Amino acid sequence: MKIFVARDAGYCFGVRDAVNLAYDSAKNYGDVYMLGTIVHNERVVNDLETAGAKVVNTLDDVPSGKPLLFRAHGTPPKMWEEASKKNLKLIDATCPLVTEIHDDIKNLENEGRKTIIIGDHGHDEVIAIAAQVKKPIIISNLEEAKALRKMKKAGVVSQSTQMLENVQEIMDILLEKVFDLRFINTICFPTRRNHKQIKELAKKNDVMIIIGSYTSANSKRLTQLSLERNKRSYQVTSATDIDSSWFENCNSVGISAGASTPDETIKEVISKIKDIGKVSEKEEIYE
Repeated sequence: MKIFVARDAGYCFGVRDAVNLAYDSAKNYGDVYMLGTIVHNERVVNDLETAGAKVVNTLDDVPSGKPLLFRAHGTPPKMWEEASKKNLKLIDATCPLVTEIHDDIKNLENEGRKTIIIGDHGHDEVIAIAAQVKKPIIISNLEEAKALRKMKKAGVVSQSTQMLENVQEIMDILLEKVFDLRFINTICFPTRRNHKQIKELAKKNDVMIIIGSYTSANSKRLTQLSLERNKRSYQVTSATDIDSSWFENCNSVGISAGASTPDETIKEVISKIKDIGKVSEKEEIYE
């Protein structure tokens, strides 16, 4: 049995930098506080908590003089303002590609356009993008796009981890709804590469394993993309979730992982699959 691992499986650079910054901050200051989980992965959150990175719900939960780390997903400006008024050391772990989306949507608003965000309602990143402008419209699916009233002038950005197919389908509808429409493709390049790789791997392999938390939007999207091309696709959070029966009559396995999945979890899953398939040769990296 051969094993192929997507080159871009696991941490994207934005998440890796944010997690490393959280560890470094906890080491340097003794502890560091975060408003909500830094990434959507339970193992990472638990490991960080052990290291001294504490998750809190409000600014009032952060002791005076302590460091507060703003997460990779981005933070609403109002929260920045409120935190700046307190005696806290602010640490910015926002992904630079998310910061670019903030700039893009503000520029669209400055052009006099109604702003539209293609993304998941309630997602941390989408909340932060929406907070950059006044009364943006959030669209997550075709039905919401079809229900939109016609308008004269609008600008569109998307959540960085959206599927290209979803964005394209929604844009086709918006082109019929908006007379003057400007679209900025803000799907980040790590997401585009990971999506491309999993589409190809799903077609080439007998079984697909996608590693990621069920709270991770991008992990669920990877699973969806894989299932559309290979019915023997399975999402797991760790090696313990793997069922040996999945690999019956299997000659090749493709593996990918969400952007918040740590390297250790990926290695453990690969090791478990090798044990099941009695594979001695090294896994191949798929680009």
